[in-house]
Amino acid sequence: MRIQPRTLLAAVALAAATLAGSVATEAQADTLEMNIAFKGASQRAVWTDVIDQFKKAHPGTDVKVSFVDEEAYKVQLPAWLTTAPPDIVNWHDGERMAYYAKRGLFEDLSSDWAKNNWDSMYASTKEASTYMGKPYAAPTVYYAWGMFYRKDLFDKAGITSEPKTWNEFLDASKKLKAAGITPIAVGGRDAWTLAGWFDYLDLRLNGNAFHQKLMAGEVPYTDPRVKKVYTTWKQLIDDGYFIDNSLSYDLDAAQPFLFQGKAAMMLMGTFITGGFPPNMKPVMGFFRFPIIDPNVPTAEDGPVESLHIPSKAKNKAAAHAFLAFTQTPEIGDKLAKGLGSLSANSKSPEPDDPISKIGFQILSSTRGGIAQFYDRDMTKEMADEGMKGMQQFVADPTKIDSILAQLEDTRKRIYKK
Repeated sequence: MRIQPRTLLAAVALAAATLAGSVATEAQADTLEMNIAFKGASQRAVWTDVIDQFKKAHPGTDVKVSFVDEEAYKVQLPAWLTTAPPDIVNWHDGERMAYYAKRGLFEDLSSDWAKNNWDSMYASTKEASTYMGKPYAAPTVYYAWGMFYRKDLFDKAGITSEPKTWNEFLDASKKLKAAGITPIAVGGRDAWTLAGWFDYLDLRLNGNAFHQKLMAGEVPYTDPRVKKVYTTWKQLIDDGYFIDNSLSYDLDAAQPFLFQGKAAMMLMGTFITGGFPPNMKPVMGFFRFPIIDPNVPTAEDGPVESLHIPSKAKNKAAAHAFLAFTQTPEIGDKLAKGLGSLSANSKSPEPDDPISKIGFQILSSTRGGIAQFYDRDMTKEMADEGMKGMQQFVADPTKIDSILAQLEDTRKRIYKK
């Protein structure tokens, strides 16, 4: 049978179109899209480096990454996940992760954990990465919280050792103020920086078991133990130990108080060390938040950062490949150094940065438990209201009772208890 030229041309055209469509689909499938939250140039730089390494190892995959400032990222993430999500997002473990896992917006990563032997590498962070018995997160780094301080300013004020107890801390603050140095910098415009103070005062006064019940909405905010947190905090404010107008400054604006020698201490996570000016690193020290009640087992904040695959991601194959690439001891070490944190991978080498080493020692010696952080340990709506209450308290510390009553009404509404 003889094929007519016109028929042959049509067949060739159809085959070409089919091939082109296949190539287009393949090209689309080989594009990996990710959204990465970052804070500061050093954090963006290390993620860029890791992504470039992945691209070299996977030359057939085109990576499109959008870097978004962390505060804007928090606001935009829910819309991404429910409408047109990327293939990879970075986020946080604990309640922050569970919120989206519960709603079916994060991919179950059980096969990744089993295939890549993550159970052994991430034993300490598996619980925080799991919801209802299934892991939805690939841990990257975690970090310690504690008191950063200027060694030279301590010397100037005649403080001979790092405060280990609350009385020693109050005495050091008194000496700093007498020397014309504001004891503590805090950027209260970022409400989460205030939440760090609430966490540590509650953990030191009441312990992690009570703290987690409060985070779960099981304790009234009018409980005397919660009020004790605020009255202890109020003592520091009344004594003038914080910078003036702290609600006017975010974290980036508050750090220069340390760098310029105007303030001596700051309660913060070790992730900020990546942004320290070179001349500051030798004079910066770091110590565990002081013990208030020696009978309360010492607990710490140790938030875990993580990577996730949105359940509506288009290119899950490449997303799983990226997770496997990042969950190695070498990449864990690289991310930890660039993010001013500790690698969540137990096979990564111990940190060589002095402050990271102290943070590692603090977390590894903790016997009272590790919390994820105020707004990562509780439902978002309650956390937002709680942090708003903290800002109201800092603005007017005399309103403790009315603020706690307001928060209790909110707790009853949210948890229906």
